[in-house]
Amino acid sequence: MKDLVNNPPHYNKGNIECIDAIEAMLTHEEYVGYLRGNSLKYRWRFRYKNGIQDLEKAKWYENRLMEVLNNNNKGAKNG
Repeated sequence: MKDLVNNPPHYNKGNIECIDAIEAMLTHEEYVGYLRGNSLKYRWRFRYKNGIQDLEKAKWYENRLMEVLNNNNKGAKNG
């Protein structure tokens, strides 16, 4: 069975994942906003579209956001 939350095949064409390309083209603040917005989108619609799967996607974006913020904080302390 395909993992449509953590590794959706439609976002993995070629040698780079779509999320990594998005991160590369945005500033840090823009990327943080992107992650926050996607989390909200999935939480907003979960009752009307994909239920639990949308909540899992929201959690994925929130986990990615925490990872990005933690990495940024580590860099700020070392810099």
